[in-house]
Amino acid sequence: MNPVRVSQISEPEPIGSYSPADVRFLLKNLQHIRLEQSNEDREEAIQNGTHYSEMLPVEYRPSPAYLQLFHQTLQDSAERVALAAGTVAELIISKRGREVVLASLARAGTPIGILIKRYLEQIHGLSLPHYSISIIRGKGIDENALHYILQHHPGMPIQFVDGWTGKGAIRNVLTAACVDFANAFGVTLSDDLAVLADPGFCSETFGTRDDFLIPSACLNATVSGLVSRTVLRADLIGPHDFHGAKFYEEWREEDVSLLFVDTVSSYFAKISSEAKRLAMQHLATQAPADWQGSKSIEQIQAHFGIEDINLVKPGVGETTRVLLRRVPWKILVDRLDNPNLTHIMLLASDRNVPVEVYPGMTYSCCGLIKPLKGEVE
Repeated sequence: MNPVRVSQISEPEPIGSYSPADVRFLLKNLQHIRLEQSNEDREEAIQNGTHYSEMLPVEYRPSPAYLQLFHQTLQDSAERVALAAGTVAELIISKRGREVVLASLARAGTPIGILIKRYLEQIHGLSLPHYSISIIRGKGIDENALHYILQHHPGMPIQFVDGWTGKGAIRNVLTAACVDFANAFGVTLSDDLAVLADPGFCSETFGTRDDFLIPSACLNATVSGLVSRTVLRADLIGPHDFHGAKFYEEWREEDVSLLFVDTVSSYFAKISSEAKRLAMQHLATQAPADWQGSKSIEQIQAHFGIEDINLVKPGVGETTRVLLRRVPWKILVDRLDNPNLTHIMLLASDRNVPVEVYPGMTYSCCGLIKPLKGEVE
């Protein structure tokens, strides 16, 4: 490791609405800089070569009906989410030991990392350090954040955490980033990515492989500590800075970030025995990451004539993101009466996006983004 570089890294500034006891964001606060663009302008820029991390989408402000759906979904699924979080937490300490640093990938990984940290505190009496750091497809992981963690927790392994898998793109970015980091600094990191849900079969450390709605995927900043997705732009992020993000402090009255983690955490005592059983079952069967979701993606690409795989967003979490942030072309669902897709149907209706039944997918649903270069029949 380069000690000069480590000493020059900026100290993290307070950002987000979570307690520092839950998580510390290793992110540069860009809250006073205008970075948002409309979905349409952003889509055109992305498909014409501008990197998505150089701008932000305009955050979706949920309608009363949609916000009510979030609260209902949270009520209905909190115990299920708690069981998945507890299971992956048990797997982490079984595989990595009881002294490990949790590094959640901002921003979808952050609330899941908090749940894992809280579970291990409540059930095992462990107080693990937990950070939220940036990883960006096409640009890699925030190496300054990794240096910061390694400097402050020498000898402790890092467990990367995310919310869910889609195509497995972030797992691939993480794997490449760990190789690059080892080559550059001689430090070996595990690319094992712990996720709450792994419908794409891209991870070996997961709470479930069911493709269901995790309530924190319903919303954007207001369920993620009022933090935007991460930003990396040369004119804003210096060589000794962390990657950036905006803190939407003005939305505090709409914030349900603590409501989500508090509600789910309240079920940990109830589900802990089952979580331990499921974790031991996973370890015994050694469920592999066989990437079977990629077969569904290849079939969808061929069926709809989509050349760019980045325009195919499989799984409930990724489909939700398409509807909130991108310009959707159509939504594929395994069946119209799938109870996990109520919010997908509501968002698609609000945005006048057609929904089409496409049975046989590994996933419950898939969002297709409209190509702006050429037409897809």
